[in-house]
Amino acid sequence: MNSLVFLVFLAVAAASVALVSSAPQRALPPRGPPGQQPQGQQIPIISQTSEINPDGSYKWSYETGNQIKANEEGAVKNLGNPEAEAMSAQGGFSYTADDGTPIQVQYIADENGFQPQGAHLPTPPPIPEAILKSIEYNKAHPEEDESQGGGQAAPARKG
Repeated sequence: MNSLVFLVFLAVAAASVALVSSAPQRALPPRGPPGQQPQGQQIPIISQTSEINPDGSYKWSYETGNQIKANEEGAVKNLGNPEAEAMSAQGGFSYTADDGTPIQVQYIADENGFQPQGAHLPTPPPIPEAILKSIEYNKAHPEEDESQGGGQAAPARKG
């Protein structure tokens, strides 16, 4: 009895697969940054390269018909030294924002994290003048810091 149920299940599954695969296929609209292409328009790839090397290093780049460009290259730093091996990559991308502003980002990604740079990216506010003077003073007078404990833990109290 169990084998009959299994055969019916198998026949229903095969029929379902046949129906789905014979259904007419329709193209999905292309995806990308908002406003970059009219609905349903195909954007051509103008150029594309990809290189992967046995040592783990690589390079890739592409450019699309709507002026999106991207590239990256990477390699393993300190290859063969398991204690110090780290993947490092650098690259960039560019496109035009919805308002017509050209966006360009260059980046490094390594053991210190992802570090993007671009004119449109927010930057931290400047350090206040009084704090800058204090930092410079502390750098110029390290002996004062050392005589006051130099960041070392205070001795434990008795009693």
